Amino acid sequence: MRKLFALLALAPFALHAQIAGTVMDEHGAKMAGVTVSAKADGSSIRTSVYTDAEGRYVLAQLPAGLYRVSAQAVGYQGGKADVQVPGAGRQNFKLLANADAETTFRQLPGNVALDSLPHDTEHDRHMQQLVRNNCTSCHTASYPLQFRFDEAGWNAIIELMKNANVYGTYVAKDRAPSGILDYHQKALAAYLARARGPNPEAKVKLPPRPVGEAARVEIREFDLPLDPDQNLPANFIQNDGTDWSLATPSVSIPGWGVHDAWLDDAGNVWFTCNIPNKRTSLGRVNTQTGEVKLFKVEAKNGLAAQSHGMTRTPDGMIWFNINPGRGGLARVDPRTEKIDVFIPPENLSPTGGATTVDYDGKGMIWVSAPDGILRFDPRTSEWTGYKTASYKLPTGTGITYGAAADRAGNGYWAVMIHDIIGVANGASGKASEIKLAPVKAAWDRTSPEERKFYETYSQPDFNNPLPYAQGPRRMGTDKNADVLWVGNSWGASLARIDTKTHAVSYVNLPERMQPYHVHVDRRHRPWTNLWGADRVMRYDPATKSWTAFDLPTRGAEPRYVSVHEADGKTQVVLPYFRARKIAVMTLR
Repeated sequence: MRKLFALLALAPFALHAQIAGTVMDEHGAKMAGVTVSAKADGSSIRTSVYTDAEGRYVLAQLPAGLYRVSAQAVGYQGGKADVQVPGAGRQNFKLLANADAETTFRQLPGNVALDSLPHDTEHDRHMQQLVRNNCTSCHTASYPLQFRFDEAGWNAIIELMKNANVYGTYVAKDRAPSGILDYHQKALAAYLARARGPNPEAKVKLPPRPVGEAARVEIREFDLPLDPDQNLPANFIQNDGTDWSLATPSVSIPGWGVHDAWLDDAGNVWFTCNIPNKRTSLGRVNTQTGEVKLFKVEAKNGLAAQSHGMTRTPDGMIWFNINPGRGGLARVDPRTEKIDVFIPPENLSPTGGATTVDYDGKGMIWVSAPDGILRFDPRTSEWTGYKTASYKLPTGTGITYGAAADRAGNGYWAVMIHDIIGVANGASGKASEIKLAPVKAAWDRTSPEERKFYETYSQPDFNNPLPYAQGPRRMGTDKNADVLWVGNSWGASLARIDTKTHAVSYVNLPERMQPYHVHVDRRHRPWTNLWGADRVMRYDPATKSWTAFDLPTRGAEPRYVSVHEADGKTQVVLPYFRARKIAVMTLR
């Protein structure tokens, strides 16, 4: 009887611990694929779902609280309401169409903003490619393109950008300007003034809203707290990307950041931090409460040792790179929170570059080095190094970007500025290279004079690519097959490489969207985060089809994707580098 009374007492909470409703347009038509989000007062967790074909949505299993609920669709004014849970739990929305094109433009994700630029002629397609490759290194395209300038204004912006490095720092006194922007500055300024000037020629084609599987997901976003050592005001973040009417934000928050992230067996998210700070090398988010716990590895400079890349091995251990003074590796057991640090010997390169970590089928850990890749044996603590043969070329220095390892015990790494994939043979200890083909359409539209210039152009860093560059960034292997998938961030494709024969083929992304990292699930399907599109995409090689899953935050700029498959549930983890959040998307 006591148990019955207890269940009856909980029944109202169970019945009303959700918010549901219908979204319609101003004419009463039901709207599918609308993003509906809810966040409770005082909470760091925001939950988002999409309306179904009948315009219905359900936000389920919500803790008690007063929720700020919003409904958003590009081209419409957003709907907002406050809903108490437990309570009636019902909230309908009627969305009004935007009154002008500029209001809609401000709502766009980066890929749609880019696609709106003029591209009907070969000249315009060439200019659009240059904007895409060379003007979006520090921001998604929807940030700079939300503004309108005349030719003099755009010229001033390009003048600044060509003297900034990959981190967005002004370096005019320390290096020559970016040659690509310098060479094309006048033509680019004129093109951008036409596209986004006083009389803009940009034509926005709104993408379809999510339907089917893409609409049957729940996305929970976890805010990271501000670093108290930075003495920032509580309202430092005026626009966190959740209200699309405020446009894509430009947020560079000092202190704690998030780069790579993985779920552990308890359902918590671990993340790396590559931003200098005093408190955290590694963090963990409790996905039930949103609580963030920080872990510090001491560095010689008195700060927390920085991290960047991360992977989760089949035994549940989390591996990440760490730099306490010399780049190495670290391992944390999520159950005990014990951290072990391993530093390579002085005769080998340290870990570094855009450091990425992976494991192979032999139990080895692989990690980027600036000039190649390193292999670490956790059983013997033995390190092995492999060097990039094409490290120093007249066209630039080939700093390693992504890295991966296959089930046969071999390693791979991306030399982004040279369009090369390095190959480390785990059995022979030898290294070789795979050269990616230039993007044919972009190659064909470059003039002989431009090609002559490009042949002598030395890229100052890996974010100043040639117009026809593939730009292999981060990659992932199929742990159940002999296939490596590479995200070609400039080529808008995935390179599929047979790890036995090294044969290369290319799978183009729809609408020339730009991949960043690749993770392959148990069904041989590569997932890729799109750093400039606020979405993640999945490719099915069996059906040769793509599925796009939209993210509810503008300017998220995810740098990594990991997929957790357990107990019949698939969860996709996306760390938002720019927005300083972590998203966990659950497929339903």
